[in-house]
Amino acid sequence: MPALTLRILFFIVVVLFGCSCAVIRIGSQIESLEEVVVEEGSGNGKMLLIDIDGPISNRPKKTLVGFQSETGMVDRIREILKKAENDKNIKGILLRINSPGGTVTSSDIIYHEIKSFKERSKVKVYVSVVDVAASGGYYVAMAGDSIMVHPTSLVGSIGVLALKLNLEGLMGKVGVEWEIVKSTEKKDFMSPFRPLTKEERALFQETIDRYYDRFVDVVVLNRERLDTKAVKVLADGRVYNARQALENHLVDSIGYLQDLFGLAKKELNEPGLKIVTYSRPREYKSNYYSSMDSIPKVNLINLDMGFDWDQISPQFLFLWGQ
Repeated sequence: MPALTLRILFFIVVVLFGCSCAVIRIGSQIESLEEVVVEEGSGNGKMLLIDIDGPISNRPKKTLVGFQSETGMVDRIREILKKAENDKNIKGILLRINSPGGTVTSSDIIYHEIKSFKERSKVKVYVSVVDVAASGGYYVAMAGDSIMVHPTSLVGSIGVLALKLNLEGLMGKVGVEWEIVKSTEKKDFMSPFRPLTKEERALFQETIDRYYDRFVDVVVLNRERLDTKAVKVLADGRVYNARQALENHLVDSIGYLQDLFGLAKKELNEPGLKIVTYSRPREYKSNYYSSMDSIPKVNLINLDMGFDWDQISPQFLFLWGQ
């Protein structure tokens, strides 16, 4: 073999085996949470900032190409609290809420998880409402020991709604009929292809009323200055501005996030407290306002919580619809 050919082969081998390998991952890979300091402090004590931002559900966020890019909200909150439980320097939770609510069950689970965590860990939960804490957002706020709203916040919308499509008229217009074979008369009473009967509507209302009573009970349990009668007067579905909410004892004070942080440091006797949050790698946060997304836009028909053509199932919602 000519010497030139040998030299070329040797060069190829060196290049192939000496180069670094690049790995291209197809799909999504959700990395572990890491602690990030968003407000420095002089001591070891930490205040954990947790966001409830946007519609409350446990459906994972997806990228434009359909890959899962983040866990669902319930999963994420559970993951955060599990990590926090192993850190004895966590002295309290700063729960920042900017949500119109969401599904009944997801709202209830998040409320339960936060409430259980603070009882196990013996820490206080301070709630800061940004734009809105309505319906399920306010339900989650009930896990807090103190609720402070921004001067421009809206809170309340205590109540329940349920969505059920009725496509009978549309199907008739396009000449399509839907036939169902069922075992019992009410097996398909939530079907989107026919209206509810009078009896079925009464059964549906009974479920709504039970969820409503639970919401009222949770507010009564956590708002010392309100009894059942007072809450039911307030719980007609409306939202209240900051001043109205304060006057009706739905919240404790009006102020900004730094005001609530100052209150927490004073109550906890931790002047050197710092604020930390847990985030995925490469999620940049320069301060405690960094992790806020844009104002959630809610549309009852276009809500990304399972209400689509692939999953036309009824939704029971603690939700303020715009």
